Parts: sequence; structure tokens; C-alpha cells
Amino acid sequence: MTRATKIRSLLVASLTLGSVPAFAADDAHLEAVRAKMDEMFQEISPEHVNASPINGWYTVQKGSIVAYVSEDGRFLLQGDLIDLDQQVNLSERSRVDARRTLMSSIDEDEVIMFSPEEVKYRVTVFTDVDCGYCRKLHSQIDDYLARGIEIRYMLYPRNGPASRSWSTSEDIWCARDRSSALTAAKLDHSFESNKCDSSAITKQYMMGQDVGLSGTPAIVLDDGTLISGYLPPDALNSRLQQAAAN
Repeated sequence: MTRATKIRSLLVASLTLGSVPAFAADDAHLEAVRAKMDEMFQEISPEHVNASPINGWYTVQKGSIVAYVSEDGRFLLQGDLIDLDQQVNLSERSRVDARRTLMSSIDEDEVIMFSPEEVKYRVTVFTDVDCGYCRKLHSQIDDYLARGIEIRYMLYPRNGPASRSWSTSEDIWCARDRSSALTAAKLDHSFESNKCDSSAITKQYMMGQDVGLSGTPAIVLDDGTLISGYLPPDALNSRLQQAAAN
């Protein structure tokens, strides 16, 4: 097995291995780096910068976005940090933990729910009303439900604020029946909406960024695993069965 192959194997194995030990930090250096990160990056707060397993470096983490900054605050590095001795992808472990925490913080009134009579599994899907594979996934919603998979939709208009999909997402959120409105929007059908507080779209969009999605649809399991892209019902059911077994 080549070294590159071993590294790739570690990326897969990282999700099934044991926990990672905590690391101590030098308070004076840490506070200095926190202050610099807070000054340079609007979205980074002091609590996002903490100790790392590498001497002379700190971890910068906001949601599932993970980076590393040198102790003197000069160098910033993004990429996977792998502990070869423990065979653990430390960066991916941090991302999974962050996504799991995010998923557990979501209330039912913050999503558009499609739920089967008997819930066996639950996933959160970040969806854009216009993306082709998002529409394909939703066209099979009854097949997911038939397998006991509950779908919690969060609206993620991938073109951002002021886009047509953002306006449509706000209209969906303000509809009396959000589930029916979402289905209609994905079919390019009209639906009734009202005026309401649509700030939930901003919150869901920001959560999608914290999850670290790179496109839509993005499927997040309750254990924090991120599946980028569409999975047909049988394939998703198999992934969920495997996750439950692990």
C-alpha cells in the first residue's frame, strides 16, 4: 500500500475510531492569537480559537469549518490534520462533532418536515428550490417516507440574498402550508403566501454555511455525517442502516 493510499484510508477510518484527547494551551499566546483573529475576521470570535494537537499551532473552528493558525498569528492553514499514530483524521472528527451539535439544536418549528407514520431514521436536507437534484430528491419524497426516513428540510438558496430563489424561499416560509408550498415551488407551480417574519431563511442559510456544505442538496445525518449531493431512497436507506449499526 502506498503512502497516499494509507492517508486516504485514514480519512475513511477516522469516523469509526475512538475519541481524540484534549490538548492544553498557553493562555498568553492563545489570547494574543484570539485577539488577532477577532480583529482580522469578522465572522471569527475569540471562543472559536482554541488549543490544537500541534505544538505552536491553534485550532480555529466555526461550525464545521476548521483551520489552524500559528502561535505567532502569522500563518493560517486549512486542510485535514491526520494523527498517523492514532489513525484519526482530527479535522474531520471536529467537523462531524460540530455538525452533530448543530443537528441536535434544530427545533421542529425551524424546518419543513416530511414525516412517515413510523420514523426509523431522520435526516436534515439543505435544499434549493431551483437546483435540479434537489427537485429530483423531492420528487421521490414518498419513497423516502416509505422506508421510514423522516426528511427535515432547511431552505438554502445557494445564490444568496437578493436572488430569486431567496425570495421564493421567503414566500414558502410565509405560506400557511409550507410543505405544500415547497412542493409547488419545486414544480414551478404558484402557491399562496402571506407577509411574515422570514428571518428564518437567513438563519437556515447561515447554518448551511456552518455545516460546510459545498452545494445542494446536502444531507446531514443526526450523527454529523455530511453527504454532499443526491442519494436515491435505497442508497440513503443503506447509509442510514450502516450508520445505525456503527
